[in-house]
Amino acid sequence: MSRRAKVCAGLVAAIVPATAVIVALGATPAGAAIGGSGPYPADYETSASLANHTIFRPETLPAERLPILVWGNGGCSANGLSQGNFLREIASHGFLAIANGAPNGSGSTNAQMLTQSIDWAVAENSRQGSKYYGKLDTSKIAVAGFSCGGLEAYAVSNDPRVTTTGIFSSGLLNDADDYQLHRLTKPIAYFIGGPSDIAYPNAMDDWGKLPAGLPAFMGNLNVGHGGTYDQPNGGEFGRVAVLYLKWRLKGDIAAGTTFVGPDCGLCRTQWSVQQKNLTLDGDPPPTTPPPTTPPPTTPPPTTPPPGNGGCTATYTVQDQWNEGFVANVNVTAGSNSLTGWRVTLNLPSGASVSSMWNGVASGTSGTITVVNQSYNGQLGAGQTTNFGFQGAGNGSGATVSCTGS
Repeated sequence: MSRRAKVCAGLVAAIVPATAVIVALGATPAGAAIGGSGPYPADYETSASLANHTIFRPETLPAERLPILVWGNGGCSANGLSQGNFLREIASHGFLAIANGAPNGSGSTNAQMLTQSIDWAVAENSRQGSKYYGKLDTSKIAVAGFSCGGLEAYAVSNDPRVTTTGIFSSGLLNDADDYQLHRLTKPIAYFIGGPSDIAYPNAMDDWGKLPAGLPAFMGNLNVGHGGTYDQPNGGEFGRVAVLYLKWRLKGDIAAGTTFVGPDCGLCRTQWSVQQKNLTLDGDPPPTTPPPTTPPPTTPPPTTPPPGNGGCTATYTVQDQWNEGFVANVNVTAGSNSLTGWRVTLNLPSGASVSSMWNGVASGTSGTITVVNQSYNGQLGAGQTTNFGFQGAGNGSGATVSCTGS
């Protein structure tokens, strides 16, 4: 089922920013709880070297290094104080939290601003003379966001520096964006406002499509789409977010018991909980089903032999950024049915495959042979399947050809 009919106004702002939506989701919380409930009273600041962002940090930097959270606001609002109570609470527990948008800023944000936050934190941690010099744990970085900001988080969750992703009352808008789920390799957590949350159907649809083996947590608290961010210290969402970040970014096993196991701290409470592949002492890595068809040992024929059932392949780049791209290849059977297919993929110079789904590759660069997985090799005449991959470099200019069996 297409998810377009389920999209709410707050999430539509991710594609076509609407001033009214930004105002509704981006208003500054009244009566911000200065300091937070943690051991390190926190507030916010700005930096000339990180324009249009708001930095939440302990007022006095502790001896322990601060893990990092980069945050996308509801409505993709450029007001960095939109979820100020919530982010100040997180910072007070020994984190550096950077929100897209300047304090009380106007307009809208984009996913690249989250990457800018990561770049800035890494640079400041290594810059002599910076107040953050050697004070940040740049090996522990979470990317997260609320509503439209959750879509921003999805977009950069494949950054190799990211340790975990947090999706708050959000979900992908269209099935065409599901490639963002396929490329997930790090633990993810969803904190949703229950069935009354307009993002609930999208979030649950995403949950069902996560890669096999991916460590994942789903928590639903029936408070609707607005969450509890404006409450003192971010309310219940603030409390639970702190525990999740303590577990994932600080290795706090006691905090991890909130989320793991049949007797987890949120189990049998007002939260509705689901878990996938979670353990307290290290999650299993995502697994890929083994291929049932081994890569060929001889060069593939340029044309299918008679009676073999030919196929065609088409290549498209779905997303391109400075360092990489995501591509999709459609495989369509010809006039005869297929029991398997093999695609020859010629990548342009400098491009390489870093991860693939729905196919098994024989290499990573140059001319690559991709064969079907066990579940998508059989095609009736005229039927289409696909495989996709994330690559490094520039994906334009690749060519594909297909043979079937």
